[in-house]
Amino acid sequence: MEAARTFEVRIHGRGGQGVVTAAELLSIAAFDEGHHAQAFPSFGSERMGAPVVAFCRFSEWPIRTREPVAEPDALIVQDPTLLHQVDLFNGLGSDGYLLINSGRGFAELGLEEFAAGFRPERALTVPAGEIARRRLGKPLPNAALLGGFAALSGQLKLDSVLAAIRERFHGAAGEGNAAAAEDCYVQVARRLGSVARA
Repeated sequence: MEAARTFEVRIHGRGGQGVVTAAELLSIAAFDEGHHAQAFPSFGSERMGAPVVAFCRFSEWPIRTREPVAEPDALIVQDPTLLHQVDLFNGLGSDGYLLINSGRGFAELGLEEFAAGFRPERALTVPAGEIARRRLGKPLPNAALLGGFAALSGQLKLDSVLAAIRERFHGAAGEGNAAAAEDCYVQVARRLGSVARA
């Protein structure tokens, strides 16, 4: 019998972008789907704009480890200005999922050679900050990227992500974040459809 695998996500961003909240929302969505789940940040400087890392794990079985995620199955980058400042990609294998908040492609970001090592349907950029600005009036990419993650990885359902967002944020903020996540999901799903047809 094959052991159930734990799916591990690492999220990079800057203070004030909701990196820790994004990990918490993922864990809530996974829990709502019947998984065991955990989310926690990497402690360090908490000042606004400082690099922040948060982690999420989910599994069919209880999760015993509390170690930071060293070899993520998925990497979500909320702030592209970190791409060449921090070793974001450490531990991410070529079969992992990579989602970067940017309206630019990998070549424009200086990552063409790196991205070429991934399966094309597992590494994408999506303008989550722009989508969030349209829906919320603020370029906060965290919730929007979770919709993109659901489409890219297929690990969680969009409905679970939207329910977690609405549970955390109420009123206009909840609806705006949910709409941004849905828009991001649709955009990533369309891009994946284009990759599949290519």
